[in-house]
Amino acid sequence: MNQISKQVKHPLDDLLRTDRIPHIWCPGCGIGTAFSSCLIAMRESGIDLEKTVMVSGIGCSGRGAGYVNLDSYHTTHGRAIPFATGMKLANPELNVVVFSGDGDLFAIGGNHFIHAARRNVDLTIVCVNNFNYGMTGGQVAATTPLKAKTTTTPVGNPDTPFNLPLLAYASGATYVARWTILHTRDLTESIEEALLNRGFSFIEVLSPCPVNYGRRNKENGIDSLKIYQERTIIRNDAQPWELDIDFERGIVLGKFIQTERPTCKDRYDNTCRPKELIEGEKGLE
Repeated sequence: MNQISKQVKHPLDDLLRTDRIPHIWCPGCGIGTAFSSCLIAMRESGIDLEKTVMVSGIGCSGRGAGYVNLDSYHTTHGRAIPFATGMKLANPELNVVVFSGDGDLFAIGGNHFIHAARRNVDLTIVCVNNFNYGMTGGQVAATTPLKAKTTTTPVGNPDTPFNLPLLAYASGATYVARWTILHTRDLTESIEEALLNRGFSFIEVLSPCPVNYGRRNKENGIDSLKIYQERTIIRNDAQPWELDIDFERGIVLGKFIQTERPTCKDRYDNTCRPKELIEGEKGLE
């Protein structure tokens, strides 16, 4: 067998269920890039992958959990966070990563997001935001930019979208960041930080959807990357209320929040569990 015919091993093969490759993501889609950044961050962070689980919901990004070669869960629509919360509270030693999309996490799953952040459940949330429901035909979403066209807003979206970093911050997240799939190094480093952060961590990842959102807004995959290059501004520590999606003004990227406060488990232990029981459990470790 010559060198050309030899199959080259991908550096992330050990973290992938290779029997499920090729994936379902469309040409030009950015979910694969976001997924790769997440896997690299999981490896580089030094967390115990034997104690790491990935949870996804429904939608294009929701397929991520099916490709990772770890304990993983592809849950019902909008319920990735409550599934993840149950795992973390039942076994606090687990590293729990939620990898899902804007529709799953912020429309049908929005209620779960704000309350998990409020309670400061120790989870890492990676949200791939492609501004529409890409899997079901390109309908308007809670994140679709103002005046953008979708199958259900053919003349333009009349509603303002969520400012996701602001929503996360206002709900109580202790780590908040936003990047695009063009900024892979920054994104990977940010996910790594989020994995090591104690508390509810949230990262928004802007990603192209050329087949649905892009086609209706005269934007192919390369056009999206040019926008991410030319119309983004990195401003770490920017105020969350200044982070609305506005491509004319420019999209602000960066790490905006990193703070500390007691987690859900901390408050539960301090309020609901006898001190003697907690000390006894520590003695058994």
